[in-house]
Amino acid sequence: MLTLFHAPGACSMGIVFLLEELGVDYQLAPVDLRTGAQHAPEFRQTNPKGKVPALRLDDGAVLTEFQAIACWLCRSHGAPGLWPESAMAEARLLERLDFIVGSIHARGFTFLAMPQKFTADPGAQDALRALGRREIETGFATLAAQWEAVPRTPDRIGPDDAALFYVFVWARALGLALPGPLAAHADALLARPAARVAMQGLADH
Repeated sequence: MLTLFHAPGACSMGIVFLLEELGVDYQLAPVDLRTGAQHAPEFRQTNPKGKVPALRLDDGAVLTEFQAIACWLCRSHGAPGLWPESAMAEARLLERLDFIVGSIHARGFTFLAMPQKFTADPGAQDALRALGRREIETGFATLAAQWEAVPRTPDRIGPDDAALFYVFVWARALGLALPGPLAAHADALLARPAARVAMQGLADH
């Protein structure tokens, strides 16, 4: 059985969402980020990078990084057609996925929600929060402008949807507005049964 190292409220909830959507058998291994469990030697043996998500496979191998885990799950456990067949379609999917995780999450929400990770200066923290908000707003606007060009199949959840799910949860929690097509997609994703499972424990974090 797959084991997902997961912290409620972290981006790993996007992997929980995807596992539920794909109907894959898995178990959760909680990692309490509030107590620094991600830096404990026991967890570092699993993921030397000291972060979630990490996915232990049936053979004991461990995958890390959201994009890699989401893509592996869809390619190995997804229904036929879930993963793009052409090289260009695959590249476009990876392009969207990396933009969501690498820009909207890493440069947007990280700066907005956790500026203290980068500086102890209050003024610099305020500047980072402002930068993070701009990155999020610009990122969402970019996705919305490209929305019509993205091929979508109703009721088929892909790796980019898993990433969108967790940034949508964060955006709603912080009261950030989503452009029209993203707001509608957020409503649809958050209404799915998998979303309720993925958000368990969120209120406590």
